[in-house]
Amino acid sequence: MLTNKKEILKEIIINFQKKALPNVIERNIKLPLNVNKIVSVVGPRRSGKTYLLFETIKKLREIIPSERIVYINFEDERLDLKKDELNLILEGYKELYPKIKLSEVYFFFDEIQNLPAWDLFLKRLFELETKNIYITGSNSRFLSKEIATSLRGRSITYEVFPLNFEEFLRFKNFIWEEKDIYDLEKRNLIKNFFQEYFTWGGYPEIVFLKEEEVKLKILQEYFEVMLFRDLVERYNFKNIPLVKYFLKRIVENVTSPLSINNIYNELKALGYKTSKDTLHKILDAAENVYFIRLLEKYSPSVLKRELSQKKAYIVDNGYITSLSFLNNKSKLLENLVFNELKRIFKDIFYFKNKKECDFIILKQNKPIPIQVSYVLENERTLKREVEALIKISKYFSINIAYLITYDDENEIKEDDIIVKIIPAWKFLLFLKKYL
Repeated sequence: MLTNKKEILKEIIINFQKKALPNVIERNIKLPLNVNKIVSVVGPRRSGKTYLLFETIKKLREIIPSERIVYINFEDERLDLKKDELNLILEGYKELYPKIKLSEVYFFFDEIQNLPAWDLFLKRLFELETKNIYITGSNSRFLSKEIATSLRGRSITYEVFPLNFEEFLRFKNFIWEEKDIYDLEKRNLIKNFFQEYFTWGGYPEIVFLKEEEVKLKILQEYFEVMLFRDLVERYNFKNIPLVKYFLKRIVENVTSPLSINNIYNELKALGYKTSKDTLHKILDAAENVYFIRLLEKYSPSVLKRELSQKKAYIVDNGYITSLSFLNNKSKLLENLVFNELKRIFKDIFYFKNKKECDFIILKQNKPIPIQVSYVLENERTLKREVEALIKISKYFSINIAYLITYDDENEIKEDDIIVKIIPAWKFLLFLKKYL
């Protein structure tokens, strides 16, 4: 039996080395080579982690023989390795290539969480054989917190999310440069693409689909897989209808302060038996498996931030479109802007005092206020939004703030404070330039 498994591993290793890799559209995120760390890639299912490995392997094939590259996907149904059989991977390789030192080999392990004691195997491989190890995992047994704990000091983690808007255009094979925003025809094409991205999000598979019914079905299936294979499998939630209702309720409540108490009372009224503690556990689990991302209220006090009522944002707009009847374009736009900001900035909060602001970013400890308003319907709306940003800017003693809209653009200066009004498509494409 052991011999059979070793032979299967040899076959997998050889077949991949001979195989032409699929065409890969480059993402903005790049994995490093030769960092003397285990490079772990985490993120939502279907967000492109495997293709990021393929892109890295393609680069390696240009500089080293393919015989020195091992790729194994542990979702392969032929592999059912037990804890004491993991060394067969190394034995199989050594038998194939007895003259190649393991220290010169690059190992790529996809969906490694399917291996028993994967962390112990990796530590041994890293300490004794090679520093060239890349791993991915999709479900909740492969959380970034747990990787940091299990592989203490040996790993560096990269998070991969659905496409941002710049990547979305690249996947659409739309080539553009900065000056094209002044070209009416190209600008209109960008805005048309943005409308699609705004509605259906940036999961790579969805980008290439045309029929909305198919997009809808696939996104709903993503949700079901996340629900059953991640949340239920790891956290052992017994009441699946309760979990599903709670998650969909979060989707409907996206961008608003989240009240567990209110949802608990709703559930009680509907006849669900649960506790607030259980709802908090579901909320934490949903964040851990990359379905939602929580935003704290700004306060100079770290403790007050942690104790504040959170807002929940959904990892991709496609989920909002496919899981709810929500037709609030302001919420969709705010969710989109949040996800883009969160890719770049660690310190991001919402602000609520006498005035409210959707986002406060701390860049080198300097606050930057950002408000999102889908459309500035009239002068009164514009005045209200600008006045709020002016007061918040004065509160923080800063002189610039941003108002992100769907398609309005302007710049207003008042009391030496500049409020830049920027259409979202443009803000997303040039975010690093603005901020």
